[in-house]
Amino acid sequence: MKILIVDDSKTMRSIVKNCLATLGYSDVEEACDGRDALSKATACSPGLILLDWNMPNMNGLEFLKAYRSQGGKTPVIMVTTEAEKVRVIEAIKAGASDYVVKPFTPDVLSQHVTRTLERCKAA
Repeated sequence: MKILIVDDSKTMRSIVKNCLATLGYSDVEEACDGRDALSKATACSPGLILLDWNMPNMNGLEFLKAYRSQGGKTPVIMVTTEAEKVRVIEAIKAGASDYVVKPFTPDVLSQHVTRTLERCKAA
């Protein structure tokens, strides 16, 4: 399964990619902002998207709304520093499947990825 990591920080993309590799996910595509992610999500049809909120050009919430409005069904986990409850609710209402607050441990990310994918299989 292909996973799309969307984050403007190359370092954060590498951290997430390494965490995913320990879970056995090596088919990873990267995008540096929401605009880049929209074209890549269409082109590569990922099975999961890990999405930062704060990015230039098109932020994560803007991407999520645009992606869902275009019919995108792939589960999206927000992986962000935005920890306020109102932000979490806003993301869930926009179509986020789950929410992870940075900084996170590999175990926390693993739990969220596994839980999200299991929920999608069950649905």
